[in-house]
Amino acid sequence: MNQQECIGLDYASGDPVAIRFDRVLLQVEPIIGKVDVTQRVAPGFIDVQVNGFAGVDYCSPETPHEEIARSVRAQFATGVTRLFPTVITGSYDGMAGALKNLARAKAALNGPEGRAMEGFHMEGPHISAEDGPRGAHPRPCVRPPDCAELERWIDLGEGNLKLLTVAPEWPGIGAYIEKAVRAGIVVSIGHTGANGRQIADAVSAGATMSTHLGNGAHAVMDRHPNYIWEQLAEDRLSASFIVDGIHLPMSFLKVALRAKGIERSVLVTDAVMPAGCAPGRYRLGEVDVELHGDDRVTLVGQDRLAGSSLKMHRGIEKLMSLAELSLLEAVTMATRNPARVCRVRARQRGLVPGERADLVLFELDAATKGLTVNEVFVDGERVYSNSTPA
Repeated sequence: MNQQECIGLDYASGDPVAIRFDRVLLQVEPIIGKVDVTQRVAPGFIDVQVNGFAGVDYCSPETPHEEIARSVRAQFATGVTRLFPTVITGSYDGMAGALKNLARAKAALNGPEGRAMEGFHMEGPHISAEDGPRGAHPRPCVRPPDCAELERWIDLGEGNLKLLTVAPEWPGIGAYIEKAVRAGIVVSIGHTGANGRQIADAVSAGATMSTHLGNGAHAVMDRHPNYIWEQLAEDRLSASFIVDGIHLPMSFLKVALRAKGIERSVLVTDAVMPAGCAPGRYRLGEVDVELHGDDRVTLVGQDRLAGSSLKMHRGIEKLMSLAELSLLEAVTMATRNPARVCRVRARQRGLVPGERADLVLFELDAATKGLTVNEVFVDGERVYSNSTPA
């Protein structure tokens, strides 16, 4: 690949920099003297929980590979350069089939769309069966942890299974977590009604993350103790958050980020297949959902949220406007933090030579905190430009 160069204002310092790169960043140098540049440059965004996008469902074993590629290209336009396609709770064969289909798509897509699928996230089925913590996951498909099922996933995922969400209250979950961790899989606590001891035992077994903390919970719970406080107080757990202005109130978001610290906080979209589509009814795995005009995604005929329609660059905007974070803090939650927590190689240090050349160039409206994505690169290849005719 030929060397390229881009210039922009460093997202961290605000100073103009020139970046030379091929597949990796080769040189990041300050520009001396006055330069007429307004666009910012940052590492490409990483989304470790996305169930579908642009009308494409990752939870279906039947989704065509070219449609998966199209959905990834749609996410490039939001600044995403690495993602974990996520399969939610379903039947034994349905989840295995979806994982197998994703692995085959990744292998078959020779371009940046395949490389951008950094790993796969299995969210369930070993979660709470109770209303509230279960969220929109279909109750008949919730089941106990099964090491044989995990082995099947590891085989079908062809080395790409990177993240599991489980509930710690299941008998035998400790051995399951230990097995997953030995296989190099990050284990996250989510959709749970566990008590403090169960959460502590899961962490001791190797769990290191909380999935969309503050969601997938009972509508009413004890003031204390409860599983949200327990996870907030557990310093060995990082936590992901859906920041769309719908899933979490501003007050909880602010307090949760203070408790975990920016360094242990990860932005996710939890986007489902209607994201980027017109309002209407859609299918998510084995459940029917509806995208409303106010951007909520719910189970059909209910108020229960079923994922989101959030786009990653809008999540960064919300972090700045709702949680009052700086651009540096918000971008860190979408880049270095997910890379570190979920072990995305060569993406953990930011704009540093030797890191993969995943870049997003964007304009920032200081007054509104709005982001406009200009260009996106994956492994040094331009995958999106807003100046390219549709």
